[in-house]
Amino acid sequence: MRTTIPNSPHIRGRWHQIGSAAAATAALLVAGFGTAAHASAATATATHKVSAKAVAAQVAKAHVRYEKAGCGATPKRGYAACDALRVTGGTTAFMEKQAALKGIAPQTVKPHAASDSPTGYGPSDLQSAYGLTDAAAANGSGETVAIVDAYDDPNAESDLATYRSYYGLPDCTSDNGCFTKVSQTGSTTSLPAADSGWAGEESLDLDMVSATCPNCNILLVEAKSASDANLGTAVNEAVKLGAKFVSNSYGGSESSSDTTYDTSYYKHAGVAITASAGDEGYGAEYPAASRYVTAVGGTALTTAANSRGWSESVWNTSSTEGTGSGCSAYDAKPSWQTDTSCTKRMISDVSAVADPATGVSVYDSYGSDGTGWNTYGGTSASAPLIASVYALAGTPGSSDYPAEYPYAAAGTSALNDVTSGSNGTCSTSYFCTAESGYDGPTGWGTPEGTDAFTG
Repeated sequence: MRTTIPNSPHIRGRWHQIGSAAAATAALLVAGFGTAAHASAATATATHKVSAKAVAAQVAKAHVRYEKAGCGATPKRGYAACDALRVTGGTTAFMEKQAALKGIAPQTVKPHAASDSPTGYGPSDLQSAYGLTDAAAANGSGETVAIVDAYDDPNAESDLATYRSYYGLPDCTSDNGCFTKVSQTGSTTSLPAADSGWAGEESLDLDMVSATCPNCNILLVEAKSASDANLGTAVNEAVKLGAKFVSNSYGGSESSSDTTYDTSYYKHAGVAITASAGDEGYGAEYPAASRYVTAVGGTALTTAANSRGWSESVWNTSSTEGTGSGCSAYDAKPSWQTDTSCTKRMISDVSAVADPATGVSVYDSYGSDGTGWNTYGGTSASAPLIASVYALAGTPGSSDYPAEYPYAAAGTSALNDVTSGSNGTCSTSYFCTAESGYDGPTGWGTPEGTDAFTG
């Protein structure tokens, strides 16, 4: 992984104006109110009259402080770091929007203190933003999304239950067969050592699968360390256990060994494997650079007065903070990738929300990072989200490498083209700057339904 600045809080304050009061109110009404009690709160909120200008002015005040998750420190060669960022203070887009529509002063995130309710986007927000509401309700039964991370989260199942209960999602437990946690060897009893930082990452991943594909089964495979070899072994175990969708929210610096890792760990025909593009701005990392995975970039996601109701731009905070992208130094270009200025594998393929300021709600109770409800960002949010969209789309063809699926839908209404923002400085514009059509930071865009994720 590339050199990074110290693991310290940062302030984020770039916002997009949102549109009509009707659109903003509609967005709020689907903003994670999953239970009857929350639906009542939403109804009460809707009685407050507020103009689009007032909402936009309120949202424009938003900024957050955030830090790398405890698993995000720059790794040594042959190891990976997670791509998760945890909000530690300030006011998120979700909180500002709620406050404006209720006519109250916005609250702030209080670091290192449990919150009694979410402060980031919930399932209904994400399903609405990506045209998945109907698919999430009807699809996914019988499909298994695997999450691969390092070390053990002792509270993974109980925290998952809290998240799903709050949002009114179906139970997903080991007792009913929906949730399974194993080591990289497939053991359910001999698990790796526990780790607080990776526990937060695991909660983020599990919650994103739940939010996107609530009817899917979830398999959590915990590697015994964050080495490339152990994480790769965990990927192989996930596939061995039958998962057709595998999410990897980690990455490290590229190396000449990557092509060997490709065939040893990530080359699985008939399996949709996703990998985070990175959180340190422009530049390539592995395994996102593997030709056998779907490389997932990150966006900032805000409400808008368009027919979609949402707008996205490249997630970028500074030259060293934002979604990754770039031209691989080692991995060969797959036949289905046709951009002209990168002769090898280009990152990314598609993208989804990753900006911590427009971040997602996560419940994590383990260790020093486990303060209850948190807001997370980073491409660790977008990778499991996209893996779950593949699951909603159905089982891939047995001989397919599903990373190519979005390319068949390029330029169609099945993908939301992201055309604004950049993640750094580069000599070839589309490597780091959004434009109409394909670009590195966001690929071909973000999901609009499931049509771009099926063969």
